[in-house]
Amino acid sequence: MTSSIHTAIADGVATLTLARSQLKNALNAQMGDELGEAIAALRRNPEVRALVLTGAGGDFCSGGDISNMQGSRGSEAAQARMAELHRVYDALLEFDKPVIAAVDGVAFGAGFSLALAADFILASQRARFCLSFARVGLLPDLGALHMLPRLIGLQRTRELAHSARELPAQEALALGLVLEVLPATALHERALALATALAQASPFAFAKTKQLLARTFETDRRTLLGAESSAQAIALESDYTKDAVGRFMRREPARFQWPGSEQNKKSTNA
Repeated sequence: MTSSIHTAIADGVATLTLARSQLKNALNAQMGDELGEAIAALRRNPEVRALVLTGAGGDFCSGGDISNMQGSRGSEAAQARMAELHRVYDALLEFDKPVIAAVDGVAFGAGFSLALAADFILASQRARFCLSFARVGLLPDLGALHMLPRLIGLQRTRELAHSARELPAQEALALGLVLEVLPATALHERALALATALAQASPFAFAKTKQLLARTFETDRRTLLGAESSAQAIALESDYTKDAVGRFMRREPARFQWPGSEQNKKSTNA
């Protein structure tokens, strides 16, 4: 059986590529299983410090494979498959290292949801996002109803969910859904640059910040402040912070620096 995903690791950055390009990387049972296994293996791998999630053939993911849905509506088997896909979504959200989704072409249905599980979404100029579920009488799944309102608000989420309209890259940028829009030829390079830079950040500080941000809408202020204080006390004693403070005092370059984008360079030079 041919693998539906490809994994590559270089310089601490893992690239996970959805590889059913003949079907615009439609998500089927095999891909779901392989994604779950790959994400778990990468999380255990100490050499991996960041993850880029992308698709082959000029598309990210066209959503669930419709051919796999025939005869399974409402069945226990269908619910079991959804539970397995939810574990993939949870595994990405709880991945304690940076996750960047590099979206080219279509990110439709569950493909849109999958991108939402990343810490940052970069999009090509030709990228298109769509909660296409309503077109076939379904409701948004794979976590979209959880994450999308947190990114763009409830009103906009309602509109995208019920209209099933396509969202072009520049509108996605304006809504705050994506971090940057780039030419398709520059997308992967930029994703790797961002992942490589984030891989040099404090692993503990990044993981705890990600964990606390995931809880911020469900946690009261005092509880969050207490968790922040506990984590900060540990971070202050870490070798990473001691080294970083030493570098600062000696006026040496920092280990971590956010990589400037072409957009930022143009803004600076304007």
